[in-house]
Amino acid sequence: MVNVNVTGGEMSQAEINSYIDRAQKLYPEKTIQTIDLKIDGDFVDVDYHFADVPFQRIRRITGYLVGTLDRFNDAKRAEVRDRVKHGLASPSISEQ
Repeated sequence: MVNVNVTGGEMSQAEINSYIDRAQKLYPEKTIQTIDLKIDGDFVDVDYHFADVPFQRIRRITGYLVGTLDRFNDAKRAEVRDRVKHGLASPSISEQ
């Protein structure tokens, strides 16, 4: 059910239904809660109000807090293997 508010004059139910149909064709993926119709002489200002879309929070879990690699997938294992480790490298032969 779409709530329709008409201000600035009167409008027939057929006209209101036409605005509702138009809104549903323009925004088929959205849920329309309210349509505000403001009559201004020969013109009508239309304002749509849509329902909020629920969403789930997306979190990126990198695995850096995990102490072992047993929970990692192959891509994460490759990332750990290829990561540059600072301060842990043994001296190379040329430095000795």
